[in-house]
Amino acid sequence: MKLKLLASLLLLLNFSTAWAIEPFTVKDIRVEGIQRTEAGTVFSYLPIKVGDRLDDEQAAKSIHALYATGFFKDVSLKADGNVLVVQVQERPSIASIEFNGTSDFPKDQLKESMKAVGLAEARIFDKGALDKATQELKRQYVANGKYAVSVSTTVTELERNRVKVVFNVVEGEVSKIKQINLIGTQAYKEKEILALMKLSMPGWFSWFGSSDQYSKQKLSADLEELRSFYMDHGYLEFNINSTQVSITPNKKDIYITVNLTEGAKYTVSKVGVSGDMLIPQSEIEKLVQVKVGDTFSRKALTDTSAKIGERLGLAGYAFANVNAIPTLDKEKHNVAFDFVIDPGQRVYIRRINISGNSKTRDEVIRREFRQVEGAWFDVEKIKKSKQRVDKLDFFSEVNIKTPAVQGAPDQMDVNLSVKEKSTGSINAGAGYSSGEGFVITGGVTQANLFGSGNYLSTQINTGKVNQVYSVSYTNPYYTDNGVSRGFDLYKRNTDSQSTSVSQYSSHTLGGGVRFGVPIGEDESVNYGLAIERTELGLQASPPNRLAEYVNLFGAKNNNLLSTVGWGRDTRDSAIFTTEGAVQRAYAEIALPALDMRYYKLNYQHQLFYPVSSSVTLLLNAELGVAGGYDGKPLPFFKNFYAGGPGSVRGFDPNTLGPQDTTGAVLGGTRRVVGAAELLAPFPGAGKDNSVRLSGFLDAGAVYGAGDLPGSAGLRYSIGAALTWFAPVGPLKFSYAIPLNKQGVDKIQRFQFTLGSVF
Repeated sequence: MKLKLLASLLLLLNFSTAWAIEPFTVKDIRVEGIQRTEAGTVFSYLPIKVGDRLDDEQAAKSIHALYATGFFKDVSLKADGNVLVVQVQERPSIASIEFNGTSDFPKDQLKESMKAVGLAEARIFDKGALDKATQELKRQYVANGKYAVSVSTTVTELERNRVKVVFNVVEGEVSKIKQINLIGTQAYKEKEILALMKLSMPGWFSWFGSSDQYSKQKLSADLEELRSFYMDHGYLEFNINSTQVSITPNKKDIYITVNLTEGAKYTVSKVGVSGDMLIPQSEIEKLVQVKVGDTFSRKALTDTSAKIGERLGLAGYAFANVNAIPTLDKEKHNVAFDFVIDPGQRVYIRRINISGNSKTRDEVIRREFRQVEGAWFDVEKIKKSKQRVDKLDFFSEVNIKTPAVQGAPDQMDVNLSVKEKSTGSINAGAGYSSGEGFVITGGVTQANLFGSGNYLSTQINTGKVNQVYSVSYTNPYYTDNGVSRGFDLYKRNTDSQSTSVSQYSSHTLGGGVRFGVPIGEDESVNYGLAIERTELGLQASPPNRLAEYVNLFGAKNNNLLSTVGWGRDTRDSAIFTTEGAVQRAYAEIALPALDMRYYKLNYQHQLFYPVSSSVTLLLNAELGVAGGYDGKPLPFFKNFYAGGPGSVRGFDPNTLGPQDTTGAVLGGTRRVVGAAELLAPFPGAGKDNSVRLSGFLDAGAVYGAGDLPGSAGLRYSIGAALTWFAPVGPLKFSYAIPLNKQGVDKIQRFQFTLGSVF
């Protein structure tokens, strides 16, 4: 410190001596010594301008200003007559940054972290930034459990006033937790308590994760987990007295010691509710989860306070305060609670703000809102609004915040931010089976046409067996109250001579209109009317039932089709669902106005049950029944089929069910399909939910008109699937193994689809 002070005094002395001249008016300014820095840059930082009077005070300010830029390591001023000469010596620039001995991190990642603290190639070299970069590099290794890391730096001067910076790293070994000691455990065995902690001593499975690597954040989380465990099991006076973390001199072993006091186990003796409740007390008491005689549980207390707060939130009291006031009897180890309610002021929504929708029109989002401006705050309506916007499937992220309005304690805003994703796609599918061979499908879809929320789809299937050309358009808000209207045009060609399905060809041309009417928040009814013309062609020596049908009803049929559907959707998300259910019922009826007389009924129920915060169980069941009426049979080309994706994976598509003597698949009038699938994020993906793994069990069967439904006809398969919403589009892969293959069954174990998003 004394040396620095002496040096400063000498500098000031020399400076004063240098400027012990008569002040003068600056007629011109000249800069000397610059190589990379523009003269204009020096002039912009220099407080002295042409025409100003230069004295000792102004000279000192000028030198300090130029030093403060960080561009120069030496600055001096001279007078050449009335010309001010600024002499500078530039700091060197960083030509390159190199790392030796770094194997734990990619070098590009390290350069980015160095850049964040001010050390990067092409920048001016600063010793302070180098020190910060060294500490940041050590911090990253310590975060990975390598406390013995050693970092040294070498700065090499190069030509043209440049330097090369080299980080020499000796990573060392990962420091492991040698022992965790718990002092004060009496009610539970130490082994039970240690099992609650994420940190652990080395074991058989330690190599798979990092549980034996110390982290301050992990330890804090573990201590909170211990506190929650004891508090939820009655130990109201539980306390962690101290925590000690020590490391051996060789930086290899870490010892953790936790001193705790369990205290006594408390029982709830009394529960009361007081304060300004504003809603019936009986309704409030139903929300109280803490009962007299129960063991004290902090979780029950917090859940009760949260439920009462949510109930008050439904009535507009967004800032309601619910506090559980305890009264302890330490002798009897009893505790009484009084839930004191302070509802505050009723809060109204001032404004709903939407951001992030550069393509989607504002009205498309606003019409999904159930919370409206000017109404009082309703937590359920805000939650439902977010879910409905998310179900549009136009956005990859949907976030809602409800900040209070400054200066208005009874008002708040609703801020909805979205992150748009591509809603148009060019998709393609491919598969291979012994029946159809290699099949290619494709189409162009735009789910948010010109940002209007309208749906347009064109599909093409160029399979050897099935060829489909279709155009669909839907306006989900044909009326302001949510009635949708859609149009469909389609052409379907089927040539089954190369498959195991009964050999025939069909050509269908049709079009129709449909309407959807909402009958509830998550419920709607659909109506449709379509007209289509079907032409049948039989191959040589067709099966008797096909020939009889053509002889009786002709090869050309005109049909007037009426459709009625009902749906209920309570899923929390349209793509990566974690909970909720979907129910669909659908009926297709050929009206007697034209040639055919038949009906087809379908019902589907999907249930999503959260097993954990990241794992979801999907249960799916589908039932189908069809038949003819008015003396006419069900057209054979309207039969149900099963097998393949969407029904029973592992079997060839549409090959399950009754067959004739030649092995041709006939289809059936009844179909049953079920599946149980466990959905989980891809290991190591973190918060990225674009990839999902699943394990599934499929079952299904198709029955003819004379067959008795039963387990004998069911086919089962088990397998695994991967779904990835990649930047190029959705990719789905599945591999299934049939469990009860019969001799006539055809197998297709691997299936996949892929797409390209634009």
